Amino acid sequence: MLYSEFLRELEKAGLSIRAFAELIGMNPNSVSNYARTGELPTHLAVIVVLLAGIRELGGDFRALVSKVDVAPKRPRGAARSGHFGGDRQADLDLDP
Repeated sequence: MLYSEFLRELEKAGLSIRAFAELIGMNPNSVSNYARTGELPTHLAVIVVLLAGIRELGGDFRALVSKVDVAPKRPRGAARSGHFGGDRQADLDLDP
């Protein structure tokens, strides 16, 4: 699905990019980054089309989605205390 079509479907569903991302447990920046490529992954396209369709039929998709325990996606990378990003390096003793 083209990103422009995605935006039209979001409008039909009555959602902003931020609201859509929060609904499915994604970072809003991750969703809006697809504007650069111009295309959306199929799984996100299916979700937004279903949400728009439910709303057009007069249904409440929020009540349906609330039945699923949507866990936010974990950030990528190997960052942890004392390390930078995914760089492999010796432990930095930064604790006072």
